Amino acid sequence: MSIIQAKKLIHDYQKIGEDGKTEVSSRAVDGVDLDIAPGQFIAILGHNGSGKSTLAKHINAILLPTHGTVYVDGMDTKDAEKLEDIRRTAGMVFQNPDNQIIGTVVDEDVAFGPENMGVPTPEILSRVESSLKSVGMWEYRDHSPNRLSGGQKQRVAIAGVVAMEPKCIVLDEPTAMLDPMGRKEVIRAAQKLNREKQVTILLITHYMEEVIEADHVIVMDQGKILMQGTPREVFSRVEELKEHRLDVPQVTMLAYELKKSGLPLPDGILTVQELVDALDAARAQRGSAE
Repeated sequence: MSIIQAKKLIHDYQKIGEDGKTEVSSRAVDGVDLDIAPGQFIAILGHNGSGKSTLAKHINAILLPTHGTVYVDGMDTKDAEKLEDIRRTAGMVFQNPDNQIIGTVVDEDVAFGPENMGVPTPEILSRVESSLKSVGMWEYRDHSPNRLSGGQKQRVAIAGVVAMEPKCIVLDEPTAMLDPMGRKEVIRAAQKLNREKQVTILLITHYMEEVIEADHVIVMDQGKILMQGTPREVFSRVEELKEHRLDVPQVTMLAYELKKSGLPLPDGILTVQELVDALDAARAQRGSAE
């Protein structure tokens, strides 16, 4: 059974016209189909305005479809009676951790969600410890969130969601406000949750380097799914991505340019080590030919 499923999802934003009365619709998501299995790490890419964040908000029922249907673990997001269950199943982490952290001490903040769910105190204590350890923040449990770095705050925000034990976590551009080190911390935490706890992860991002270890990549443009596949399959389509003003990882772009200059390199190189190995192989091939 799918953990997340969207069927012909359409979302229109309504705006007031210049006359102050007429409603003008702007289509942000246009006929999207999704079928995500439990335990997958899915990355959704796209530049600003591509519809990726609007799509993310449907998975937690923050937004409801204008047309089409979204199911979360078999529950229709339009079913108001299932809203609480849907939000327990699919947790959300947003760009700015300061908007999610409300406690004055880290462990109190992480405990907030389970407390509101009516979880017994001994179980809350166990969940707080487990979730903070899962994101590498247990040693900061007595700290004030205000004294943490951006990456540390975001990991605390993730721990707060993990403590509610969702089956799926949607990370909506969680690294957009962070420096490179903070981005690495957050992505490592998400990968660890996916590998060790089999939490389904949906990572919404425009940083191409963050998705090279994802199981599946979805690229959005103008509200539609432009392409999808493994990271290697998607990033092998350099020219098509460039046509839609989308980037590829820097090492992928370097390998692409070297191949264009005549070096026999494979498509879709994703890491520095892969490029080094491919260059070594090309050098050996040239040596044997001589």
